[in-house]
Amino acid sequence: MRLTVVRGDITAQEVDAVVNAANTRMRGGGGVDGAIHAAGGPAVLEDCRRRFPDGLAVGDAGWTTAGDMAATWVIHVVGPNHRAGQRDRSLLTSCYARALAVADELGARTVAFPLVSAGIYGWPLDDAAAAAVGTLRAASTAVEKATLVAYDASAERSLRAALAATPGGE
Repeated sequence: MRLTVVRGDITAQEVDAVVNAANTRMRGGGGVDGAIHAAGGPAVLEDCRRRFPDGLAVGDAGWTTAGDMAATWVIHVVGPNHRAGQRDRSLLTSCYARALAVADELGARTVAFPLVSAGIYGWPLDDAAAAAVGTLRAASTAVEKATLVAYDASAERSLRAALAATPGGE
């Protein structure tokens, strides 16, 4: 799988699937979640309600339509809330692994990922980037291209450093 880093708006990525950093309720929120629900329109929330009436567990993933976005699907993952004491790194890496498993089930070949849990959930940026890159690099998947979408300059620097530090580089 080819792994790249871009800085920009995850909702504008022209990929098969966009990964959403959701909350356990799966009813929209702030940050990436709010942006994806806004860009996708009401179809995303309607599909969340229908497919996930009880939400999703931390570390898990599931999919919905992408609504009005260029992507076909949104793969929702629930990252751990570091600020609330959820500091088990395996929950964070599970988000990336489960998202790829869902992408494989859907037949998605191109996927855009945010930096899960590194925003309002407060996961330390460099470790969040290392977890993302390490998990994606080690994955066995049919996904051909994964794009890590940085929301600002700090996230981009952390992601590029993590990518350069792993076998295969950028």
